[in-house]
This record gives sequence, C-alpha cells and structure tokens, in this order.
Amino acid sequence: MWIDTHCHLDAPEFAFEVGEVVARAKGAGVHRLVLPAVGEEDWDAVRELAHAHDAVYALGVHPLYASRQSPDVIDRLAEALERHRADPRLVAVGEIGLDHFVPDLDHDLQERLYLEQLRLARRFELPVLLHVRRAVDAVLKGLRRLEVPGGIAHAYNGSEQQAAAFGSLGVALGFGGAMTFDRALQLRRLAASLPLEALVLETDAPDIPPQWLYKSAAQRALGDTHRNEPAELPRIAATLAGLRGMAVEELAAATTANAHRVLPRLAALEAAAR
Repeated sequence: MWIDTHCHLDAPEFAFEVGEVVARAKGAGVHRLVLPAVGEEDWDAVRELAHAHDAVYALGVHPLYASRQSPDVIDRLAEALERHRADPRLVAVGEIGLDHFVPDLDHDLQERLYLEQLRLARRFELPVLLHVRRAVDAVLKGLRRLEVPGGIAHAYNGSEQQAAAFGSLGVALGFGGAMTFDRALQLRRLAASLPLEALVLETDAPDIPPQWLYKSAAQRALGDTHRNEPAELPRIAATLAGLRGMAVEELAAATTANAHRVLPRLAALEAAAR
C-alpha cells in the first residue's frame, strides 16, 4: 500500500471527477492522500475533500499565491489552525516555502509569509509541507532559525549535502514524476543513493506528470492532456525501486513508515483505523 504525500485533489483539473480519481488511486493501492492547500481560498476545500475521501490535509499559503492573499492572512491561518486543531485529519502546515525560480515574484513577501508560517507550525506543533524551488539554502536557513516538528521537502531537487541538512531537521524528501525521466540524471542519482529513511513518495497531481504521461507544448496546444493522478504513484514507485535495486514491497513499507514518522498525525489516524 502506498501514501501519496502531496496531491492537489482540489485542483480544477479534478473538479468533475474527484470520486473517480480517488477510486482509481485506491484501486491502484494508494490508500492515503495528503492534500496541501495553496491559499486561504482553498482551506475549506482541502479539509472537506479530506473528510469526504478518507484523506488528510494541510493548511498554509504557497509562495506562488502569496500576493493573492489578504494582508491579515497569517492571522486568518492561525484562526483556522486553532479552529481545526482537534481534527485528526489536519496533519501539517502547508504548502509553504520559497520559490526563486518564477520571475517577478515578491521575494520579501514570500520570506515574511514563510517565516510566519514556520512560527505557526511551532505554535501548533505541526510539521510542514515545503515548496522548495531554486531556494534550498534559503528554506534551510528558515528551518534552522525556526525549528519545527519536521515535515517533507516536496519535489526534492537539491544536493546530497542539502538532503543531509533536511534530514538533520527531521524533514523527509518527496520524490515523484520528475524522477521517471531518463534525462533527469542528477535527480535519479539522488533517488538511488540517498538513505532510504529520507524518502517519501508523491505525485503532486495534477502536476509533475511522469515520463509516460508527458506531452510536448505542441501536443498540449492541440488539446492533449498530461494531467497527473495519484493512481500513477505505484508506477512512479516502481521506477524508484528499480533505481535502488530493491523490491517494490520493501519500498512500500519503508516509504509508508517514513511518511508516518514525519507526519505523526497521519500515523495516529491510521493506527486508530486498524
């Protein structure tokens, strides 16, 4: 059984078939989805989806959505975390972090919201789901300054040294569709060589499609889709198992245990369901 530690089930691409998407995931052996929010506009949606589809969720503000939020969004996030703190399906603060790849973003605003959300994670004793794009050292700097109860660095693409730094802070590393591309040599090397206890699996659905779903810009312009789904996770996992030369069943057990370690509320929810 698999855990998709990063899936945007509330995305518009899934709007008219959420039930079918979840059913396909469960049919493929993906028994739990972690649904991170990207801004206040979807806090209610991810919570409702988690309760409707036996998933779990996180509340936060994504750096790409920072400029769309109200000036008091941190106060409103604190209120939401307080209001739902007893909800066993609320497992983290996220998706939060820094994005230094997309041009013309307000880096000062990103930094402020990131640090303030780390403070909330400390206050509510929750791990974090981290967006880290061309900003690994800056994200690590924040974590060292405001240490939180661990979490996951989503779509990891840093160095081995940076991976070790995340590990020392109790943060696991998310691997997904990007790892399946033959040309992703550095990422595949990391997937094969990093300690097994550092790894969790994700799809980032509907984004970051694996190689077998990828469509070129020309194909997409003609209407072809390369929408990713959580049901793709077992095949993504098989790629990782192949890179590491290990049995798929062993990888499933290890990555599930890793997800439980860094998301304790998820572990408690699953223990209660047994």
